[in-house]
Amino acid sequence: MGTAFEHLKALVVEDNLHMRAILRSLLADMGIGEIFEAADGGKAFALLPLVRPDFVVTDLAMVPVDGIAFTRELRTSHESPNPFLPVIMVSGHTERARIVAARDAGVNEFIAKPITARNLFLRIAQVVERPRPFVRAACYFGPDRRRQNDAFHVGPWRRQEDRARNVAMV
Repeated sequence: MGTAFEHLKALVVEDNLHMRAILRSLLADMGIGEIFEAADGGKAFALLPLVRPDFVVTDLAMVPVDGIAFTRELRTSHESPNPFLPVIMVSGHTERARIVAARDAGVNEFIAKPITARNLFLRIAQVVERPRPFVRAACYFGPDRRRQNDAFHVGPWRRQEDRARNVAMV
């Protein structure tokens, strides 16, 4: 019997070999069909057109290319094969400034280490089954950073100044 995730392909981007093995094992246990690995964001970016993953699980702190730089490149580079690719960031660095930097780079979801199978599963389900719309603005491209849905809101702009700033839902 198959799983709901058996048709999915994941790319794990992590410089720590042990953590990469843990993530691979968790994804395999969830039934992810194909799992690819890269040791940093630069190697991951080069792999994207070859493996065409459905989502990425990336660490934040890596060298030479960290998870934030990778995500920013994925979202904004003309060389990006899929700027809409969901990115789940995993990190032990949970200071507010780092989480905000990840969000502002275009990360879809963030998981604090130590991770659990349940948290990873919930984040994958979120990006696969309930993806957020993407927003294109002068200084940002990525998933809509606003999490709450206003039942009374009608239209693409939630703020009066969104129209003036040339913000578009993609």
